[in-house]
Amino acid sequence: MTTTTKARIFDLGLSDYDKAHQLQLQMVEKRIAGEAQDTFIFTSHPPTITIGRGGGNNNVLVSDEILAQKGVKKYEVERGGDVTFHGPGQQVIYPIVDLEQRGRDLHKFLRDLEEVVIIFLKNYNIVGERSVGKTGVWVGDKKICAIGIAVKRWVSYHGLALNLDTDLNYFQLINPCGFAPDSVTSLEQLTGKATDKAKAFFQLTNALEQVFEVQITL
Repeated sequence: MTTTTKARIFDLGLSDYDKAHQLQLQMVEKRIAGEAQDTFIFTSHPPTITIGRGGGNNNVLVSDEILAQKGVKKYEVERGGDVTFHGPGQQVIYPIVDLEQRGRDLHKFLRDLEEVVIIFLKNYNIVGERSVGKTGVWVGDKKICAIGIAVKRWVSYHGLALNLDTDLNYFQLINPCGFAPDSVTSLEQLTGKATDKAKAFFQLTNALEQVFEVQITL
């Protein structure tokens, strides 16, 4: 299929979670109103724990006081899923996408987000896999990408968090997505090499274009 649909990337760099969240909400309203095209927000966050609609504080393993001592912020948010961690070295992508034009198929949309990561990992000769009944991407028995979305009037927000060279020690503070703290991995851990972030950005952009059949501009 020829890629004729236009989309854009908005690169925030390192951003506070609440700032990125507010931007998502603003862009969702613009997309609903037809004042913006589909947009993929790229960012990473300072150490942050988020709790989705399917989770609770029971999967946060330390007190708020300890989180504060470690400089970790905590938010309860409207995405699906349980508890996850965001931090430097993690590539977060928030797709502000009109699903009305994609058949209102949430299941397919989640599988498409997984496919973006699976394609990306092939660049490193890593086999990313799905786990039946669980959203996200695994390598063996370790999760490398968490996914959780929200939808307003069929426009998506929230999205995926891919561990590039994230400090995995932070995951000891939680049961990520309800799994054990040591159930996560990163690209750096798998390859034994530092991640070229500019190269990863380019590879992820290509994967988005391929999966969502769009032509992306910055």
